[in-house]
Amino acid sequence: MTTQLTITGFYAGVLTLIYLALAARIIRLRWKHRVGIGTGEAPDLEAAVRIHGNFIEYVPLALILFAMMEVQNAPLGLLHGLGIALVIARLCHAVGLTRSVGVSLPRTIGVLTTFAVLLLAAGYGIGQFVGVSLS
Repeated sequence: MTTQLTITGFYAGVLTLIYLALAARIIRLRWKHRVGIGTGEAPDLEAAVRIHGNFIEYVPLALILFAMMEVQNAPLGLLHGLGIALVIARLCHAVGLTRSVGVSLPRTIGVLTTFAVLLLAAGYGIGQFVGVSLS
């Protein structure tokens, strides 16, 4: 049993490194295109901003769900499986959207895997509630 959220903390740390890399990419592109606010006329900057935005829209909720699962003593294999899947999903999404703003296999894998992680983690939490409520 873990009460210190060490697994959630690990994935939060790894995902924070990815987040910072995405933010640094935006900064580099802002300097390159001399854009202070917004994206100007730079499609690569626009894509980078969306990749970063999409990351911050989904990752915090996943980490909240991971923490909830860890506190409820979810199996360590499940937590690590979901954590690894989320890291891979967010990297795939970033690579896919960097290569093309249209549909791409990495982007599709990233989106679907992120949704699967969220659904499984949400299902675990709902299942815990139902199990406790019925006992």
